[in-house]
Amino acid sequence: MKSFKRVVVTGIGALTPIGNTVPEFWEGLKNGVSGCDYITKFDAEKFRTRFACELKNFDITQFIPLKDSRRMDQFTQYGIVASDEAIVDSGLDLGTIDKNKVGVIWGSGIGGLRTFEDEVQYFAKGEGTPKFNPFFIPKMIADSASGNISIRNGFRGPNYATVSACSSANNAIIDAFNYIRLGRINICVTGGSEAAVTIASVGGFTAMRAMSERNDDPKTASRPYDKDRDGFVVGEGAGALILEDYDYAMARGAKIYCELIGGGFSSDAYHITAPHPDGLGALLSMQDALDDAGIKPEEVDYINTHGTSTPLGDPQELKAIIDCFGEHAYKMNISSTKSMTGHLLGGAGAIEAVACILAMQNSIVPPTINHFTQDPEVDKALNLTLNTAQPREINIALSNGFGFGGHNATVIFKKI
Repeated sequence: MKSFKRVVVTGIGALTPIGNTVPEFWEGLKNGVSGCDYITKFDAEKFRTRFACELKNFDITQFIPLKDSRRMDQFTQYGIVASDEAIVDSGLDLGTIDKNKVGVIWGSGIGGLRTFEDEVQYFAKGEGTPKFNPFFIPKMIADSASGNISIRNGFRGPNYATVSACSSANNAIIDAFNYIRLGRINICVTGGSEAAVTIASVGGFTAMRAMSERNDDPKTASRPYDKDRDGFVVGEGAGALILEDYDYAMARGAKIYCELIGGGFSSDAYHITAPHPDGLGALLSMQDALDDAGIKPEEVDYINTHGTSTPLGDPQELKAIIDCFGEHAYKMNISSTKSMTGHLLGGAGAIEAVACILAMQNSIVPPTINHFTQDPEVDKALNLTLNTAQPREINIALSNGFGFGGHNATVIFKKI
């Protein structure tokens, strides 16, 4: 029987509402910075939700020529920026590696929604012969980020997009993990991006009553586990990982952040938007990841939760954690970094994977900020790392991603 290869992380990239590079992102995380403010991308005055976690001081022309950037939706642009940072960080020599053995597997829950909105509105206002931009389709489709990252770098290995709502990036990371450990490729650029601070996204999510409406205090609107949480805050950006075959990375003298040791999947099989009321899908996903990693629950030190700040989702995930880890649940650190970044939807799992890696590297657990009032539905004995980062030696970190449709995906990283 063929044995699995070990898979390690050799490069990371981040473009987030609290930092446009990995160092900036980490500063924001450890200092508990809120990335939320009033929307600037469109006039949201008549919307029930008028705030989001947007990127700050970001100019795409610093990374991609203006003419080229106009042929890409923002979610693709974000993916390129984060993946560029990760590739540079990995120290890969693109002139010498076998690019037939390098893949790109990238997640996005929504893809080019802004492109779709803009084009349809332009068409609706037009007169005479209907005209569409020839780049409309290639800008909009969800695989355009993975395709453009591949084209930009000449990577000719497996190249595709994963689309499973808010678990999309975790799905991408696990798929990349499997390709490498099966020996099919040596390296994979993976992660996810989203650019969903748009009219249709904000309008659609608010119509579902899924988003916070705390317009008087947007900085504290994302409140995972707080009694007065009233919905998630949409965010934008991207996260990227360079995964490599351990032996390949060692042979080239690569810097190694950590090892990716397991990935788990499940389905709630319950409801198109609501999580399973008993947290069953979340439980199964974590158990599957632990089984895949070959570790015991008590070996996990930190969980970066899905933790979106929704009334239903937060307590269900914590119930699943208690069911999965038993008494050890009270000995771990748990936190939701979405309290700072907002919810990047299909890109969330990617920046949260980067957050886990940085937490292990620095022995600091990033906090769950904006916690003011204890929720009676939340077990107060759990260490939710409230409001302030906490020092802790982290050898194994787990990250959850759950999506509309009942999609669940969990990844586990281990310090080497």
